[in-house]
Amino acid sequence: MYTLRRWSVRHAGLLESAYRVLDRLLDLVRPLVRRIGYERLERPVAFVERHAKGLLFDCRMCGACSLSVTGMSCPMNCPKLLRNGPCGGVRADGSCEVDANLPCVWVEAWRGAQRMKAGALPSTPNPPVEHHVAGRSSWLRVLRQEPWPAPLVTEAPHAPQSGSRSRLEALLASGTFVVTSECAPPDSADPDDVLARTHHYDGHVDALNVTDAPGAHCHMSSLGVSLILERAGHEAVMQMTCRDRNRIAIQGDILAAAALGIRNLLCLTGDGIGNGDDPGAKAVFDLDAVSLLDTARRLRDDGLYRSGRKLTGRPRLFLGAVDNPFVPPHDLRPLRLARKVAAGARFIQTQYCFDIPMLERYMASVRAEGLHRRCSIVVGVGPLVSARSARWMRAHVPGVHIPDETIARLESAADPESEGVRMCVETIRAIRAIEGVAGIHLMAPKREHLIGPIVTQSGVLADRPRATQPNGAKTCPSPA
Repeated sequence: MYTLRRWSVRHAGLLESAYRVLDRLLDLVRPLVRRIGYERLERPVAFVERHAKGLLFDCRMCGACSLSVTGMSCPMNCPKLLRNGPCGGVRADGSCEVDANLPCVWVEAWRGAQRMKAGALPSTPNPPVEHHVAGRSSWLRVLRQEPWPAPLVTEAPHAPQSGSRSRLEALLASGTFVVTSECAPPDSADPDDVLARTHHYDGHVDALNVTDAPGAHCHMSSLGVSLILERAGHEAVMQMTCRDRNRIAIQGDILAAAALGIRNLLCLTGDGIGNGDDPGAKAVFDLDAVSLLDTARRLRDDGLYRSGRKLTGRPRLFLGAVDNPFVPPHDLRPLRLARKVAAGARFIQTQYCFDIPMLERYMASVRAEGLHRRCSIVVGVGPLVSARSARWMRAHVPGVHIPDETIARLESAADPESEGVRMCVETIRAIRAIEGVAGIHLMAPKREHLIGPIVTQSGVLADRPRATQPNGAKTCPSPA
């Protein structure tokens, strides 16, 4: 099946021409089909379509075929059901993060699109799958001239509502070079376990990301931890993934978070279930990161659920997303970023950067598209504490790129942890000199004690006015 799919991508231009001929044939037979009756033809036509397109494209009959705009590569073959890919976990050889034996559907789509008339994937974001039409014939939908799901063109003004600006948003709007970090939720129901290590961040970071079941491992929820941090005086960035909830649950959680005072929302698709310790769980992926952003933006700017039903009170949110400049196809990454910005992202946090030249090339492409003026790009950094841990990270953490020379430097160091800190400080200084970078996202899981020394040695806070210095949070009483 993979062989036929690759053939379809390689001959995408020829298949596009065949599709145009098919469209003309459909126009000719429309009167006859109308006379027979669409409902009477649904089952036999869907049967033929399922087997014909299944043979060529491994079609999953989503009911809203997008092959003509995805390079003849069916996005429903993506294990994460991404309609706006590729994700940030593509392997160096272009294979899938979830299944190394599967070529990334969106890398194939990018290659196929280059062979088609448009020459590239469209820049407008694709809408999410509408599951109620799954299994229906797309051919008959064309014959019926049904409206097709429209692209997510959501270029709203994104003007902040009165009193809605978070500290993070205000700092980025002022041009301050920000420092954010991550707070991993505990395997506990005790709020004190959330706050046990936060003293390492006091006075050093502007906001703390709260991960949402990272690596498909269950922990205390991102919403709960974010609320505990906010009550303790920290600025929280609540992460939300699409892996574990459908669009109904997602919208409810967004409204609850906003009602509880959480102002920053980072939208991600999420890791595959197989990365975690409970592979028997069911992955949802009803939305992807782009359609999640669009959903949150609609709630905030339009006061509407995805269904079109109105809200009586809108959430106040600063919306962000993630990107990975360090995985293939590198030429497609600015387009992927542009889709997230179009859907509502106003800050972007990247995967770990251990390769400055690669980041510089990415940022040159971002500046060429003017994307650095439409969103704030915060680059991920972190200390490597040994060559062994660096090799493990490169092999097991999806989307992480660590050059061989970085590992060699750690191997030759007398004190690898100190050398890792030095390398991280050098990286931060180099990143700060790149035009268009708005800050760093400093990740040091289980090495939180290194946060303060790295920030201090890098000097990123040294020239800040006192009013914009990170606050040292004081622990508040645990919520009842």
